[in-house]
Amino acid sequence: MQRTIFALIAVCIALPALAQAPARPAIQTTRIEGADGVYLFRNVNHQSIFIVTSDGVIATDPIAYGKPTGGADYVAEIRKVTDKPIKYLIYSHHHYDHIAGGKAFKDAGATIVAHKRAAERLAVLKDPVTPLPDEVVGDGGRVIRMGGKIVELSYVGLNHSDSTLVVRLPQDQLIFLVDLVPVGAFPGLGMIDFFPLEAMDSYKRILALDWNRMVPGHPGVPGDRLGTKKDVEDHMALQQHVSDMVKEQARNGRCWQPAENDLHFDKYKDMPGYANGRAMVVRRYCGLWGRGT
Repeated sequence: MQRTIFALIAVCIALPALAQAPARPAIQTTRIEGADGVYLFRNVNHQSIFIVTSDGVIATDPIAYGKPTGGADYVAEIRKVTDKPIKYLIYSHHHYDHIAGGKAFKDAGATIVAHKRAAERLAVLKDPVTPLPDEVVGDGGRVIRMGGKIVELSYVGLNHSDSTLVVRLPQDQLIFLVDLVPVGAFPGLGMIDFFPLEAMDSYKRILALDWNRMVPGHPGVPGDRLGTKKDVEDHMALQQHVSDMVKEQARNGRCWQPAENDLHFDKYKDMPGYANGRAMVVRRYCGLWGRGT
């Protein structure tokens, strides 16, 4: 009884401290350890990077979808770090949840760069807050050199989209890669326009690049961690596993609905995002193995 009373007292003492724990801010900018002048900008559950050089700033993805002031908020965060001009804004791919809000950067004088197919898609959609790129990158990629920094933009084929660029900082052994490898999490609704077979080749090309840390487009799990090459390898194994299982379902005539309802991947059931993403992953691979698309 005495031990129970002491335990209750300890809980009561701890509760006020827990209640006063600071909430995670919606918007946060942090310097990436071990990288020179490279900062991570996070807006809720999306993130991007910007690079401060002696001649100006190179930024990526405004991430203002559903956040009317998101682009301006990002520019304001950059201004807290440096007063140097924002020279470039790089769109990682054409999906609005990452690149909406580029107008704030355009108004700040930035040149917007994206893959040529991103430009084609955005030209059709005509979103007023997401300007078309000023310069496009072909399949051969592009290198931006500014203020002693090198930023390589590589196109590695069809994968999460048909316009994804890998942003590599060779001097920092760092890449910025959006949505293709969810670090520590199960893939989800982003599989809707995923290219399953071609993505495997993209993963191999990414692994062949020289880097050791990856900034993903969403905070890595656990603890907002950065990714590694092992994360890429693990994700390839996950994709192959679910592909093989859905292929069997398709050949038994269980695509779409029976497989979506009943097929589970017990090996990955404890991963963050599994409950929300499982059915979409099954649907996409049913598209591949049930319809050939």
